[in-house]
Amino acid sequence: MAELITSLSNPLVKQARSLRQKKGRAETGLFVVEGIRHVGEAVEAGWDIQSVLYAPDLLTSDFARDLVALLEKKNARTQPVSAQVMDSLAEKDNPTGILATVSQRARTLAGLPAADVSSAVALVSPQDPGNVGSILRTMDAVGTDALFLLDGGVDLFHPSVVRASMGAIFWKPVAHASFDEFKEWARKGGIKLIGASAHATSDYSAAHFPPPWILVLGSEQKGLSRAQLEACHLTVSMPMRGHASSLNLSVAAGILLYEWMK
Repeated sequence: MAELITSLSNPLVKQARSLRQKKGRAETGLFVVEGIRHVGEAVEAGWDIQSVLYAPDLLTSDFARDLVALLEKKNARTQPVSAQVMDSLAEKDNPTGILATVSQRARTLAGLPAADVSSAVALVSPQDPGNVGSILRTMDAVGTDALFLLDGGVDLFHPSVVRASMGAIFWKPVAHASFDEFKEWARKGGIKLIGASAHATSDYSAAHFPPPWILVLGSEQKGLSRAQLEACHLTVSMPMRGHASSLNLSVAAGILLYEWMK
């Protein structure tokens, strides 16, 4: 076993800390995965694990210890650190004692055949990483095939996306594109685009359509533009019976997906 790291200024520790920032992720092509369950999902899904930092005093479960042993067999760099070092790296209180740096995976529309998509979600310029992660988690739960991130917005490998996805980020393909590129890709593949808008006249619960289809959602602040709505084959709304004018993006996505994936 490697010597225990106790210094907060150790280069490996500093690199892991830098991955909390977009600049660090962009410069290295890595992102950070925190927690026993999340690291385990990344390993099971076959992602490239660059290094693993773990605090022996905090690994209290057999699963966690077995996970470190498995990573050692896979020749991943496993490095024990003190509980203090782990606490400095963790975003959550009471860290579970393990953190991995993982190679990012970039995917474009060219790498995602339309024939592989029966149902999916597209987000236009999402701004809240927690929403993106929660939507991935819901997609995994209902069985939709892919996520499209259009026209920028949240960095897919933001720590809050990874954490909120509860491991789904490692199993669901995510493609980046501009809206116009996505629209053309869907047209060529014969995929219907279903937009959600507060101004639509069709009630979401009355909308029924065969696959393949993609639910298209706009940003939390602006929603879908007129041109984007016009690109959709159908737009639907959700009734708002109280004083609120809209739902949280991930909540809306969950309701729509569970309704249409019955």
